[in-house]
Amino acid sequence: MDIRLNTCFIAVDDHDKALAFYRDVLGLEVRNDVGFEGMRWITLGSPSQPDVNIVLEPPLADPDASPADRQAMAELLAKGLLRAVIFEVDDCDATYERIRDAGGDVLQEPMDQPYGVRDFAVRDPAGNLLRINQAAR
Repeated sequence: MDIRLNTCFIAVDDHDKALAFYRDVLGLEVRNDVGFEGMRWITLGSPSQPDVNIVLEPPLADPDASPADRQAMAELLAKGLLRAVIFEVDDCDATYERIRDAGGDVLQEPMDQPYGVRDFAVRDPAGNLLRINQAAR
Protein backbone atom coordinates (compact mmCIF):
# COMPACT_ATOMS: atom_id res chain seq x y z
CA MET A 1 0.00 0.00 0.00
CA ASP A 2 1.29 3.45 -0.91
CA ILE A 3 -0.23 6.42 0.91
CA ARG A 4 0.62 10.01 -0.02
CA LEU A 5 -0.44 13.47 1.08
CA ASN A 6 -2.82 15.09 -1.37
CA THR A 7 -4.37 18.06 0.44
CA CYS A 8 -3.98 19.95 3.70
CA PHE A 9 -6.14 22.78 5.01
CA ILE A 10 -5.23 26.12 6.59
CA ALA A 11 -7.94 28.22 8.23
CA VAL A 12 -7.88 31.90 7.28
CA ASP A 13 -10.17 34.77 8.18
CA ASP A 14 -9.45 36.97 5.15
CA HIS A 15 -8.89 35.13 1.90
CA ASP A 16 -7.60 38.17 0.02
CA LYS A 17 -4.88 38.88 2.60
CA ALA A 18 -4.02 35.18 2.78
CA LEU A 19 -3.85 34.95 -1.01
CA ALA A 20 -1.49 37.91 -1.18
CA PHE A 21 0.79 36.20 1.34
CA TYR A 22 0.74 32.61 0.04
CA ARG A 23 0.80 33.52 -3.66
CA ASP A 24 2.75 36.78 -3.81
CA VAL A 25 5.17 36.35 -0.89
CA LEU A 26 5.66 32.58 -0.70
CA GLY A 27 5.28 32.02 -4.45
CA LEU A 28 2.60 29.33 -4.45
CA GLU A 29 0.40 29.01 -7.54
CA VAL A 30 -3.39 29.33 -7.39
CA ARG A 31 -5.07 26.14 -8.59
CA ASN A 32 -8.67 26.87 -7.70
CA ASP A 33 -10.73 29.65 -6.14
CA VAL A 34 -14.31 28.72 -5.34
CA GLY A 35 -17.17 30.27 -3.45
CA PHE A 36 -20.14 28.40 -2.05
CA GLU A 37 -22.91 29.56 0.28
CA GLY A 38 -21.06 32.71 1.28
CA MET A 39 -17.76 30.93 1.94
CA ARG A 40 -14.56 30.72 -0.11
CA TRP A 41 -11.89 28.09 -0.62
CA ILE A 42 -8.62 28.78 -2.43
CA THR A 43 -6.43 25.87 -3.47
CA LEU A 44 -2.72 26.60 -3.90
CA GLY A 45 0.41 24.58 -4.35
CA SER A 46 4.05 24.61 -5.23
CA PRO A 47 4.82 24.28 -8.93
CA SER A 48 7.39 21.63 -7.97
CA GLN A 49 4.70 19.54 -6.20
CA PRO A 50 1.73 19.41 -8.58
CA ASP A 51 0.08 16.59 -6.63
CA VAL A 52 0.07 18.35 -3.21
CA ASN A 53 -2.60 20.97 -2.50
CA ILE A 54 -3.02 23.53 0.26
CA VAL A 55 -6.57 24.78 0.74
CA LEU A 56 -7.19 28.11 2.43
CA GLU A 57 -10.55 27.63 4.09
CA PRO A 58 -12.85 29.60 6.36
CA PRO A 59 -12.41 28.82 10.05
CA LEU A 60 -14.75 25.93 10.88
CA ALA A 61 -16.50 25.66 7.53
CA ASP A 62 -18.51 22.67 8.83
CA PRO A 63 -22.22 23.47 8.31
CA ASP A 64 -23.12 21.45 11.42
CA ALA A 65 -20.88 23.50 13.73
CA SER A 66 -22.66 25.43 16.44
CA PRO A 67 -22.33 29.20 16.70
CA ALA A 68 -20.31 28.66 19.91
CA ASP A 69 -17.90 26.34 18.08
CA ARG A 70 -17.50 28.84 15.24
CA GLN A 71 -16.74 31.58 17.76
CA ALA A 72 -14.22 29.39 19.59
CA MET A 73 -12.45 28.57 16.32
CA ALA A 74 -12.33 32.24 15.30
CA GLU A 75 -10.81 33.12 18.69
CA LEU A 76 -8.15 30.39 18.42
CA LEU A 77 -7.27 31.61 14.93
CA ALA A 78 -7.05 35.23 16.11
CA LYS A 79 -4.66 34.18 18.89
CA GLY A 80 -2.43 32.30 16.45
CA LEU A 81 -3.00 28.98 18.23
CA LEU A 82 -3.74 26.90 15.13
CA ARG A 83 -0.89 25.12 13.40
CA ALA A 84 -0.45 25.32 9.68
CA VAL A 85 2.34 23.68 7.71
CA ILE A 86 6.09 23.36 7.39
CA PHE A 87 7.53 24.38 4.05
CA GLU A 88 10.89 23.19 2.73
CA VAL A 89 13.13 25.42 0.63
CA ASP A 90 16.56 25.16 -0.96
CA ASP A 91 17.82 28.40 0.63
CA CYS A 92 16.36 29.21 4.04
CA ASP A 93 18.21 32.50 4.43
CA ALA A 94 17.23 33.90 1.03
CA THR A 95 13.60 32.91 1.61
CA TYR A 96 13.69 34.54 5.04
CA GLU A 97 15.03 37.77 3.53
CA ARG A 98 12.34 37.78 0.83
CA ILE A 99 9.55 37.25 3.38
CA ARG A 100 11.01 39.80 5.82
CA ASP A 101 11.46 42.38 3.04
CA ALA A 102 7.83 41.82 1.97
CA GLY A 103 6.71 42.72 5.50
CA GLY A 104 6.13 39.17 6.74
CA ASP A 105 5.46 38.69 10.46
CA VAL A 106 8.75 36.96 11.36
CA LEU A 107 8.75 35.20 14.74
CA GLN A 108 12.18 33.58 14.57
CA GLU A 109 15.14 34.35 12.35
CA PRO A 110 16.93 31.47 10.58
CA MET A 111 18.83 29.17 12.89
CA ASP A 112 20.30 25.69 12.84
CA GLN A 113 18.12 23.29 14.83
CA PRO A 114 19.44 20.25 16.73
CA TYR A 115 17.06 18.03 14.73
CA GLY A 116 18.90 18.58 11.46
CA VAL A 117 17.31 21.56 9.71
CA ARG A 118 17.93 25.28 9.39
CA ASP A 119 14.62 27.07 9.77
CA PHE A 120 12.71 30.20 10.66
CA ALA A 121 9.15 30.91 11.74
CA VAL A 122 6.54 33.37 10.45
CA ARG A 123 2.85 33.98 10.91
CA ASP A 124 0.51 34.32 7.97
CA PRO A 125 -2.00 37.21 7.95
CA ALA A 126 -4.54 35.07 9.86
CA GLY A 127 -2.02 34.28 12.60
CA ASN A 128 -1.15 30.71 11.59
CA LEU A 129 2.37 29.64 12.53
CA LEU A 130 4.47 28.53 9.56
CA ARG A 131 7.95 27.07 9.73
CA ILE A 132 10.19 27.21 6.69
CA ASN A 133 13.22 24.98 6.63
CA GLN A 134 16.02 23.46 4.62
CA ALA A 135 18.15 20.44 5.37
CA ALA A 136 21.16 21.40 7.47
CA ARG A 137 24.32 22.02 5.46
